[in-house]
Amino acid sequence: MKEITSVNNEKIKDIVKLTKSASRRREEGVFIVEGLRLVSEVPIDRLVEIFVEESFLDKLESGTGGGNEKTVLNLIESAEQKDSCTKVNQSVMKKLSDTDSPQGVLAVVSMEKHDIAELTAGDSVPFILIMDRLQDPGNMGTIIRTAEGAGVTGILISSDSVDVYSPKTVRSTMGSIFRMKVCVSENLLEDIDKLRESGIVVFGTHLDGKEFYDEDFTGAAAFLIGNEGRGLSEAVSEKADRLLRIPMEGQVESLNAGVSAAVVMYEVLRQRR
Repeated sequence: MKEITSVNNEKIKDIVKLTKSASRRREEGVFIVEGLRLVSEVPIDRLVEIFVEESFLDKLESGTGGGNEKTVLNLIESAEQKDSCTKVNQSVMKKLSDTDSPQGVLAVVSMEKHDIAELTAGDSVPFILIMDRLQDPGNMGTIIRTAEGAGVTGILISSDSVDVYSPKTVRSTMGSIFRMKVCVSENLLEDIDKLRESGIVVFGTHLDGKEFYDEDFTGAAAFLIGNEGRGLSEAVSEKADRLLRIPMEGQVESLNAGVSAAVVMYEVLRQRR
């Protein structure tokens, strides 16, 4: 196992750049995952490199790492065989980490890119989320996690949304980022048209819409989720076959984007069950 003890090591500087820069991540086709729980979720065939703090490695080997030790040890063993495992000290791990209290293990993982055709492939009735200019990484991650739980078959994200592979987004997915089909669209309007041409009904969440509990979502469907503060852009909302409105009581005008998406997703799941 290799070892790095200096925060000024060039390899460490490269990893820090990956953590901080979306363009660097896209250029190299990798992203950063840290913490025992998330690293244990990494598919072994997508593991590029792993860094482990020496004291945490001792905990893993003694079985006192907090759970998932065996899975992470298997990943470390696999990385060692490819000479892509590095032991670091506490100061180096703190430099690498995007959190205030790093757990002691961090992985570099290859991105899995999907095109729009894959979102409608398979035996399941298509159930797609389309995110327009979403900006909050916590919202994005929560929606991806909820999408897995609600049986969404794929997610289409506008390229001007928050980076789906930012450390905070990845943490918020709680591992769902490794299992959901996510496609980043360079031309969202064209891609929505492609979905409609393939027989998918596109619904848009909008204050001017019809109450969504009156709709039938058992067929192939896609749902437009808009920006946290401004909702759907006019151009995107015009692509919807039908507009939906979540009913509100009291003086509430709108819900958080993640909550709105969850309400819609679980109504679709309820109907399909």
